[in-house]
Amino acid sequence: MALLSFERKYRVRGGTLIGGDLFDFWVGPFYIGFFGLTSAFFALLGTALIVYGASQGPTWNPWLISINPPDVSYGLAFAPMAEGGLWQIITICATGAFCSWALREVEICRKLGMGYHVPFAFAFAILAYVTLVIFRPLLLGAWGHGFPYGIFSHLQWVSNTGYQYLQFHYNPAHMIAITFFFTTTLALSLHGGLILSATNPAKGETVKTPEHENSFFRDTIGYSIGTLGVHRLGLFLALSAVFWSAVCIIISGPYWTENWADWWNWWLNWPFWADSALSPR
Repeated sequence: MALLSFERKYRVRGGTLIGGDLFDFWVGPFYIGFFGLTSAFFALLGTALIVYGASQGPTWNPWLISINPPDVSYGLAFAPMAEGGLWQIITICATGAFCSWALREVEICRKLGMGYHVPFAFAFAILAYVTLVIFRPLLLGAWGHGFPYGIFSHLQWVSNTGYQYLQFHYNPAHMIAITFFFTTTLALSLHGGLILSATNPAKGETVKTPEHENSFFRDTIGYSIGTLGVHRLGLFLALSAVFWSAVCIIISGPYWTENWADWWNWWLNWPFWADSALSPR
């Protein structure tokens, strides 16, 4: 079915969460809706504020521009614009834009009569962001614990936060998150490679079917979870990676302030080997 005819078939009224028919409209092939307007508003305002903040700084170098959060001395109060207030408003705009986009996806799903898997997955990306700039600073009692908006400054914040706990890779939630990130890459690269192998044959050969794809993995690893199963697996792995990365940072500071390697002392003190002559001292 041609793309345009497909759009005409499913460009139906209804499915809106707010505004009814008033905001039920498209611009070209793009559905807008109420949350499309709020997405654009927050995104444009936030971008304009970033440009304004850059104009007040010492450089226009895109690598070095940085919009910094307030000093921790301000706690959870509003700071003056030049001393972190700009960062606070940009954070509000970013959160508003991300949440609006997710709700717009919900409306599109309602129009198409499909499940909410896409906005649900995108909500995990929103969770990762708000954990860093809202939830963790709230738990620590100061907006200054959020990360700055900049390229090099953000990377420095990540590095400094890791070294603050000396050996951040000993954080157990970090271990789980990294494992899921790597496994997601492995699983979806295998899946993508398989689909391309089956549907992009050499000249003169026919396109292969899902039966060929299933046979490949049955012959390779002894089992194939099927075409639907691999997408469920990919979604599970990706969402798990994001979830555990949020857990990783939310427990670093609010619930654990020491060297993460010391957290594992409970393992060394297990009665199975705590009194053994081979036990580390």
